[in-house]
Amino acid sequence: MSDASSGPILALDTTSEFGSVAIRAGGRTVVERLIHAPDGFGHLLFGEIEAALLEAGTGLKEIACFAAAAGPGSFTGVRVGLTTAKGLAEVLAKPMAAISNLRAVASYGSAELRAVLLDARRGEVYAAVYTSKLECQSEETVMKLTAWLEGLGGESYEFIASKGSLIRASLTGTRFEAMAWTEAPRALAGAVALCAELDLEAGRPLDPLTADANYVRRSDAELLWRDR
Repeated sequence: MSDASSGPILALDTTSEFGSVAIRAGGRTVVERLIHAPDGFGHLLFGEIEAALLEAGTGLKEIACFAAAAGPGSFTGVRVGLTTAKGLAEVLAKPMAAISNLRAVASYGSAELRAVLLDARRGEVYAAVYTSKLECQSEETVMKLTAWLEGLGGESYEFIASKGSLIRASLTGTRFEAMAWTEAPRALAGAVALCAELDLEAGRPLDPLTADANYVRRSDAELLWRDR
C-alpha cells in the first residue's frame, strides 16, 4: 500500500436511495454530489465519481484512500458501494475504509455522547452510542427502541437520526424527551470520508481485501430474551 497519510479521500454512500459521492481534502469536504437513485446505483455511480473528480480538480490516481458506507442499509446498495470502492482501491493499491452508517451519522453531532438511531423497520432501530471522537462506546445493535433505551445509562445524550425520521416521537414521555436532538442528512458520503480520514490518522489497517458490509447483529440480551 502506498502512503495515504495525506491526499484526497473519495467516499461513496449507496446504502439507500438517497446516496452521494464525496471528495475530502485538506481537512474538509471539497465536493459532495447528492444522488437520488430509487432504481439503484449500478448504472450511474461511475459517472458520478467521474463528475466529482472533475469538480474537485483531481484525478483518480491522486486519490489517497477510498471509502464506502458499509451499512446497515439496502443489501444491494451496500454491496454496490463496497464493491466499487474495494475494486478501485485494489487496482490502484490504495487503502480502503468500510465505514458504519451509524458512525457516519454520529459525526453530525456536537455532544460528548451521541445516541445514534436508524430505522430498521418492523418497530426496531439500529442503535449505538458514539463519543465525540467517533469511537463506539456501546456495541452497534438492532432491537426494539424501548428495550434499547432501557439499557442506556444515566448520562446526558444527544440523539441523532436521519432527516425525516419518525423516531423522535417515541421519546415522548421518557426521560430522554428533553435531551438534544439532531437530524443528519440522508446522504452520508461526506461523513464517511471524515471517518476514513480519522482512521488514516490513527494508523488503523484499511485493507480493501478485508473490508466488509456492516449488517449489525442483535444484542446478546435480546437473543436470550427471544430464546425464552
